[in-house]
Amino acid sequence: MAKPNVGAWAVAALLGVAGAAAPLAAAPQQPASPSAYAGQELRDIKALSPEDVRALEAGEGMGLAKAAELNQYPGPRHVLDLAGPLALTGEQRASAERLYAEMRSEAVRLGREILSLERGLDERFRTGALDEPELARLTGDLGRLQGQLRASHLRAHLRMRALLTPEQVERYQHLRGYGSAAQPAHEGMHHDAMHQAAEQPAHGAAR
Repeated sequence: MAKPNVGAWAVAALLGVAGAAAPLAAAPQQPASPSAYAGQELRDIKALSPEDVRALEAGEGMGLAKAAELNQYPGPRHVLDLAGPLALTGEQRASAERLYAEMRSEAVRLGREILSLERGLDERFRTGALDEPELARLTGDLGRLQGQLRASHLRAHLRMRALLTPEQVERYQHLRGYGSAAQPAHEGMHHDAMHQAAEQPAHGAAR
């Protein structure tokens, strides 16, 4: 009986492995997943979208007053928008207009200062003209201004609520749609309970 040619088997195995690896080596390398920041390097201010820039220039809220708005502290802008349904008095309307004008004026000023600092920070990173002390100064100034901007929006909500009656605040909540999610959730729980009861066998049915 002829002995198996172990050497031939080994050579064949090596050739098979090499042949299988050849297509892998020839295949082009897949590109890495693009960064979520891709395209943002073309922005005027890298850290801010065009929408952010416009909002800062216009003194818009940008969600900075959510802590107040979503805790039943109406904002003057929306109160004025809902002046009719809220049945504002002439005095309330005048006070809301004054509050909004003061808040917007301050927000526009702070927004412009923030944009100026953001452009400066961006420029220094672009040119490499930045050291750690300068970085600390710029980011510290930015943090201070951003805090002042948020406080300006929140303060307007705080003062606005003091000018409204509890009934007007409640009406504002309803008109803005706050708390409306609670009703569908309650209905969903009721539906689930009814569905579970329907699936239970009637008493004595299994006897």
